[in-house]
Amino acid sequence: MLNFDQAEGLRRMLVLPKTRLFCFLSSSPIMERNSVLINLSTSLAQQGQKTLMVDAKTSSSSLAAWLNLGADQSLLDVAQQTRTMDFVVQELVPRLSATKLVSGKLARKNLQQSALLSDVFDQVASQSDMVFVDCELDVDDSFSLSSFDDSEMLIHVSADPLAIKNAYLMIKRIHQRLGRRPYKVVISSAPARLAQTVFSNLAHTAKHYLGLELVFAGAIPDDVYLQRATAAGRSVLDAFPESSSARAFVRLAGQFLETDAMPVAALRNRAIAAPDVFMGT
Repeated sequence: MLNFDQAEGLRRMLVLPKTRLFCFLSSSPIMERNSVLINLSTSLAQQGQKTLMVDAKTSSSSLAAWLNLGADQSLLDVAQQTRTMDFVVQELVPRLSATKLVSGKLARKNLQQSALLSDVFDQVASQSDMVFVDCELDVDDSFSLSSFDDSEMLIHVSADPLAIKNAYLMIKRIHQRLGRRPYKVVISSAPARLAQTVFSNLAHTAKHYLGLELVFAGAIPDDVYLQRATAAGRSVLDAFPESSSARAFVRLAGQFLETDAMPVAALRNRAIAAPDVFMGT
């Protein structure tokens, strides 16, 4: 028979909200990639979703560098017990936070500690409704943490022939290692009609050669207001909320809220107390 503490712990586990975990992969230029990820996350936060962005890239042009996260603001620092979770997770705006997996120059060496790092990632992810991991594929087509294998795949591509080709090759590489799974595709720098054409061609190729069904998530036009907001380091939803790109991000976020969550095996089936506050800038 369960005692009181065990029963209470079980009840907390049963009511633990589902976390949606997405691997965000992009074949587009750096500024465009980061702009799409940040504005989508901002829109979800504005619609009441506690959203977390995790930079799992190792390049100097990564999301963390764009957001000016410190070299010691990584989940690896938490795993090594040199920093607290409150310190490494930075709140950007209400309900939207960001952190990074590891420091770039130490990434390959320290990912040997992946078990501890996975535990820390699971802990911080479980405290959010939506988690977007800015991912990249290794030379062996793996992600930096095996936890990401169980995520939903979000492919970002711009309406550029090279970007479209690279997006298909990225999907192919993931498919060859992980097998069939759903892929959401968001297309930027394109009006609605062109975006539909780009998606149709990409979906036809994936269906014909890989047997995959792609899902069209939405299109983001490249209007002048998005360019101005991005250049100023701001979200277009905050800077120009009535612009066509801001409205497109609101619709895109709505697509994510309407779909059912896919179970994430990476998140441990346990209740973890959330920190009281996140560290701001």
